[in-house]
Amino acid sequence: MFHFPDDSPCYRLDKYMLKSPIHTSCYIWLKEAVFYPDITGGTWLFIFLLPSVNVSRFCVRIIRILTDESGRFMKKKIGCLHAHYTNIEYIENAFSKFDIEWLHFVDPGLMQRVSTDENINYSDAQKKVKQQVEWIAECKVDAILITCTNYIALLNEEQLSLPMPIIKIDEPYFEQICQFQQPQMILFTNPATVEGTVKRLTAHAEKYGTVDFEVIIIDDAFELIMQGLGERYNQEIMNYLSQFKNENRRLSVAQLSMVEAARRYELQTGQTVLNPLHALVDSMIDQLELSSLSGV
Repeated sequence: MFHFPDDSPCYRLDKYMLKSPIHTSCYIWLKEAVFYPDITGGTWLFIFLLPSVNVSRFCVRIIRILTDESGRFMKKKIGCLHAHYTNIEYIENAFSKFDIEWLHFVDPGLMQRVSTDENINYSDAQKKVKQQVEWIAECKVDAILITCTNYIALLNEEQLSLPMPIIKIDEPYFEQICQFQQPQMILFTNPATVEGTVKRLTAHAEKYGTVDFEVIIIDDAFELIMQGLGERYNQEIMNYLSQFKNENRRLSVAQLSMVEAARRYELQTGQTVLNPLHALVDSMIDQLELSSLSGV
C-alpha cells in the first residue's frame, strides 16, 4: 500500500489526481474521493486509489485536510486599489498561474487631483486613501494590494487597524534595487509620484547604506496613458529607453504602467530593465503562500 507521510502539512485534490505538496512527484489516480466534515471545522478525506506505478494494489487512505482558517494552499481573495484600470490586466496576467480571486477598486480621481490641483489638502488626500483601504477590507479579503505609488505615499498605516496585510507594490522593488551596489537609473513618467516614492526608497535603503541612483522623468508621457492612448505611451517609453542602450548603469522603471514598455524593450535589445512587478510576484508567493492552479 502506498504510504503518505504523516508529517505532510496538507494534501490538495486537483481534479482526479492527488498530489503531496512535499513529494511533488507523487501523483495517484483516484477512483473515488469522499469528504466528511468533522465537528472541529476540519475535513476527513477518504481516498480510494487505483493501482499505478506507485501503488501495487487497490487501497484506501484517510487523510486529515487542513481547515480553511489555516489559509495554507487555499484560494486567496485579494483586494487591489488602482489609480488606473490598465493596472488590472498587469496584475491578473502576472498572477494567472495562481489560485486567486481578485477584487479590483479603481479610482483615478484622487490621482488626477493630486497631480493637477495645487489647492488639494494633503490631509484630505490621506483621509480619502484611508477610506478606500477600509472599504476594501470590509469585503473580507485576505490581503490588500496597492498598485499606485502615489496612493502608497499618502497611506498612513498608523491610522489603520486591519487584520489583513497591506501590500505595497513598490516595497519588493525597493528591496531589489538595494541589492545592487553599482549606480542605477530609475525612470518615471508621472512627476507626481516621484517625491513620495524617492522618499520611501531612501528610507528603505538606509539599512543597506548608500544606494546610488538617479531619477529621470519622461516628460509629457503620463498624460497619454490617462487619455487611454496606451500604445503611444508604451512607444514613448521605449523610444526614451533606447538612448540608454550603451549605458553601463542599471535601468529600472518605477511605475506599474511602464512595465509593458520595459518588457518590449528587453525583448528587442536584450538589455535588462528592472520593474516592480517581477519582485512583487515572488514576494507575494511567499507572504501569502499562494497556491498554484497546476498544483505544482
